[in-house]
Amino acid sequence: QVQLVESGGGRVQAGDSLRLSCVNSRRTSSNNGMGWFRQAPGKEREIVAAISWRGDNTYYADSVKGRFSISRDNAKNTLYLQMNSLRPEDTAVYYCAVALSIMGVNRQQYRYWGQGTQVTVSS
Repeated sequence: QVQLVESGGGRVQAGDSLRLSCVNSRRTSSNNGMGWFRQAPGKEREIVAAISWRGDNTYYADSVKGRFSISRDNAKNTLYLQMNSLRPEDTAVYYCAVALSIMGVNRQQYRYWGQGTQVTVSS
């Protein structure tokens, strides 16, 4: 059973940075990409960033390009999301997930989900 546990969320001011972490209880295979999603109140869950198993292929939503960076340490079974220049519109619950394929950019391509960590950015 895959268990994903996110951490690193919190309440910050606009312009601040946060680093989210997601620990996977099981080592993912080379067929499994991973990703970060977020869901704001009243909105659909949307992809933020995705990464292939080796980390050599990444994807970012247009809204976070140039500000967020996704990375992973497979030796530690850990996924990261470095978030810089945070904005109030980044406020959401952030989820990490394991994809069914090498790389996934749609929610339907992901099978395992964490419980989420809250990020709140005030102006």
